[in-house]
Amino acid sequence: MFKPAALFLGIRYSRARHGNRFTRFINRFALAGILIGVAALIIVSSVMNGFEAQLKQRILGVVPQLTITSNSTAGISDWQQLAASIPKLPGQRALVPQVGSAGVVQSSGQLRPVYIQGLFPDAADAREQFQPLNDNILYGSLNALQEGSYSVVLGQTLAQQLDVWPGDSIRVIAAAGGIYTPLGLMPAQRQFTVAGIVAMQSEADKQLLIMHGADAARLLRLPQGHVSALRFYFNDPFNALTAEPQLKAHLDSTLTTHTWREQYGELFDAVSMEKRMVGLMLGLIIAVAAFNIVSALMMVIQDKRSDIAILQTMGMRRGHLYLMFMIQGLANGVVGALVGLLLGVTGASYVNEILSALQVDLSFTGQAGLPVLMQSEQIITIVLAAMLLTLLATFYPAWRASQILPAEALRYE
Repeated sequence: MFKPAALFLGIRYSRARHGNRFTRFINRFALAGILIGVAALIIVSSVMNGFEAQLKQRILGVVPQLTITSNSTAGISDWQQLAASIPKLPGQRALVPQVGSAGVVQSSGQLRPVYIQGLFPDAADAREQFQPLNDNILYGSLNALQEGSYSVVLGQTLAQQLDVWPGDSIRVIAAAGGIYTPLGLMPAQRQFTVAGIVAMQSEADKQLLIMHGADAARLLRLPQGHVSALRFYFNDPFNALTAEPQLKAHLDSTLTTHTWREQYGELFDAVSMEKRMVGLMLGLIIAVAAFNIVSALMMVIQDKRSDIAILQTMGMRRGHLYLMFMIQGLANGVVGALVGLLLGVTGASYVNEILSALQVDLSFTGQAGLPVLMQSEQIITIVLAAMLLTLLATFYPAWRASQILPAEALRYE
């Protein structure tokens, strides 16, 4: 028999409308399960990717991703030479100086911990530092951060806790830069004026305090021209974790490296774990639907025993029978995965419009709605995994079909 007969008959059986109604129901149910599972997994994964990307932008865009600090309280002296001696790291976008320290900010009746960030607007790659702040400025302006102005920009949550607005005065107390007096250690402190408020809409807003690097250096009593750190920016902040070991190889024992993971590692680990668990649960929907094909194929084989026996007497080999039922089962997986791909991509593209039409409250997401980030590699993996599970589900029924003996199947015909 001509070999493409296995392909022709497999596709024909998969599209047949006659036969056992319950078998057809199980077959369509498996198809619908694969379709819904693939579509749901694409939509949910895209939204989770969007939330993760938003966290990267709103948190890791304004906190140090990777820094070099000195073990000396005087900071880094010749930072320009140090920056020039460091080879460009994989994914590196910028390298800028920074003056920073943990500290406390005080307003009338309020006291809050902060991380002081002294930035230099005139640095070569300063745009990478100020771009996310400019994009999320709520009140005031970053242009007020001039040397000698002693102005600060606060995160929205911190400003609300302190109950201050642009133009109000606050006292900034730094952990570093203290001096010993007859009365004991006196911390570095100074009055600053609030110049602006930024709303990153993340955990970073609780401790975000920005000032000019020169003002921060005076507050911390650093020598002229010294900075407390060199700060790296990457295309993907996660690259900082892989770049840190390479950076350490080029530094001496007087310098130390720090990454964002020390402060926000647990948060992003929780997000990553949540993504995996959601993916696993939705993946189980696809797996259950795929293995429903086992039941459907076994019923088809039971109904078609005489047909299978006749095909064997006409010369069809067992290998071709095996292939025929694999194609029949795989057809559902391919159709379900491709239609699910279409629905998933469409649903992810218009998820905010769909939820709004269903009158779902999206006020917590802001004006932009749910963040969506579709990754082509992830979507292709989902579709191929659904097809692979379907293929695996066809192995046993196809083997059982190929083991049918024509004499036994046609004995009572």
